[in-house]
Amino acid sequence: MLTPEWRKSSYSNGQASCVQVKGVWRKSSYSNGQANCVEVRGQAEAVDVRDSKDPGGPALSFGAVQWAAFTEGIKLGEFDL
Repeated sequence: MLTPEWRKSSYSNGQASCVQVKGVWRKSSYSNGQANCVEVRGQAEAVDVRDSKDPGGPALSFGAVQWAAFTEGIKLGEFDL
């Protein structure tokens, strides 16, 4: 599922004055602080993926439909992880 383009910080706690962030890169909770992992950033129409070791390097961009199919495939065990 894609995250909205703009989202409130988790530190806002429902307060009226809060920070909104756009396109934040997130590391998988499965990385456990390891060096070899990817980061994803959900946009309104796409999901970007990059190597966490090279944040200034290239990123791949996937359309919303393709990303949804990929994540559903993972959930269904279609990939050897």
